[in-house]
Amino acid sequence: MSAAGLAARTAGPAGTEPGTATVLARAAAAEWLRLRTVRTTWWCLLAAAGTIVGIGAVMAFDVRDVTASGELPPATAAGESGLLLGQFALLVLALLAVTQEYASGSIGPTLQWTPRRGVLLAARISVPVLVATVAGVLLALIADVTAWLIAPDLALSVADLADSLGRIAAVLVAGGVLTVGVGLLLRSTAGALATVFLLQLVLPFLLPAFGVAWMSDTGKLFPGSGAVWTLLGEPDMTAAAATSLLVGWAAVALAAGGWSLLRRDAT
Repeated sequence: MSAAGLAARTAGPAGTEPGTATVLARAAAAEWLRLRTVRTTWWCLLAAAGTIVGIGAVMAFDVRDVTASGELPPATAAGESGLLLGQFALLVLALLAVTQEYASGSIGPTLQWTPRRGVLLAARISVPVLVATVAGVLLALIADVTAWLIAPDLALSVADLADSLGRIAAVLVAGGVLTVGVGLLLRSTAGALATVFLLQLVLPFLLPAFGVAWMSDTGKLFPGSGAVWTLLGEPDMTAAAATSLLVGWAAVALAAGGWSLLRRDAT
């Protein structure tokens, strides 16, 4: 049974029309039920945990033997560095949440059970993005604490943690919305995954590697550059530019994906 069909079991008495808040709550509950009961969700979380915490631990071991005269990074660099790659496992989790039904053909029954497509869109965006963001923040926190335990000389304060985890959450929310929007637009796991990787990882890192000025400038226009700056302060850009990249690309993807779900046929 589709996610919306599961939610329909709690429909009200015949002849009554549930309010938007009720339908949204049921749709969100169904999305959460579907998300947590498929194995791919847990494999994605396991991959994210291994990557984020693992890279953070490696970073801590690398700096543990730095001499006292060396400049040590804060422990929060562990979670930020780990998230650069670990975020992609979380983005795959969000992507599969919106593309699997197109692959299986169960999107048709879902739209029949929840004809209010705007409500379905809100649930389909909020649940996977929230799950991915919360998981990423928790894993980054674990990576930070693990790094501090490995190398106690690394500074770790509540203020640093709050600032770092806030930036990590912003990157994950923007990346999650971008991923869901692309998935809804393309309706293909492979196509959407390739697009997200190009925008978030490949093009921002590949284009500047050629050493050509216009390629380097173009690479800074992709959302991955905004994410890297938000986490690590690179490449050279302002906070306003990085924020504009994250918000702008996410908004465009959301608008395109939302249009696809609201206006196009299920097939």
